[in-house]
Amino acid sequence: MWAAHFRPPTWHTPDRSPSVVDWERSDVAAGNGAIVRRLHLGRILRELREHAGLSLEVAAPALDWSSSKLSRIENGRQGVDVHGVRTMMDIYGVGGPQWDELLDLTRSASTKGWWRAFGLDDKGYVPLEAEATLVRDANPAFVPGLLQTDAYAMAVFGAVLDRRTRIEVDDLTAIRTRRQQRLTSAEDPLDLVAVVDEAVLRRPVGGPEVMRAQLARLVEASAWNRVTLQVLPLSLGAHPGLSAAFTVLTFGDIDFGDIVYVEHPVGAVHISKKSEVAMATLTFDRLRSLALDPDESVALIQRVAAET
Repeated sequence: MWAAHFRPPTWHTPDRSPSVVDWERSDVAAGNGAIVRRLHLGRILRELREHAGLSLEVAAPALDWSSSKLSRIENGRQGVDVHGVRTMMDIYGVGGPQWDELLDLTRSASTKGWWRAFGLDDKGYVPLEAEATLVRDANPAFVPGLLQTDAYAMAVFGAVLDRRTRIEVDDLTAIRTRRQQRLTSAEDPLDLVAVVDEAVLRRPVGGPEVMRAQLARLVEASAWNRVTLQVLPLSLGAHPGLSAAFTVLTFGDIDFGDIVYVEHPVGAVHISKKSEVAMATLTFDRLRSLALDPDESVALIQRVAAET
């Protein structure tokens, strides 16, 4: 879904009040690496500090940092290097195998992602998806970006109000292609469960020829082992997925919890509060129960293609 919008998101966090950090107006440094690993590292460092019985006001001076800097590191809003983490572990009394594990996590959180070559930072959707092992996507308006053809994607890019240059469109198309490769990759696999409204299949984005090719791609992708595609038939009438598109991302070996990504007309939000993630997951499961099963969905796509 992110193909339709390309703006920095706000961030809903589970342990801060207020719960929204506006990336466009905050003082977050443009750090390297994936946001999920940085958030995961920050949470571990906060837990280690608390386990050592140290407050922010006591720990920060011992590190020669301000309390605000330590807070930003613990909330994943600022990166930290291995030297800083070593000092923290000394002060917090951490040793043994956890020492090496934390240093490895610190290095991986500081590594620049492939998306940097295309001008993207670590604040948007792509870094999240790059860390995910499962994407659950519900979209009442567009074909999910992971399943879009180039022509369909370009038609979507051309429909938004914030116009992009040809170079920007080419970069976005290359990024989308790179993302799609994971659906058939053995080395870096990604599972996708997508629920789309039948109206998406019938909306002539880019014209009949573009849509016929897009529908053919959906049929093809439905046969891939890592893709599950279901369609919500128009006969349902109103359903819970009409209010907004959303994506639930799950991260395999990163013990961080799921994240929900939701776009809106002026940006996007990442949500990690457990109760809100649970509600989004429940909504997604409800949509899957209302949708046609995968085989019935493919049959419907083929019928729509024949009518296009």
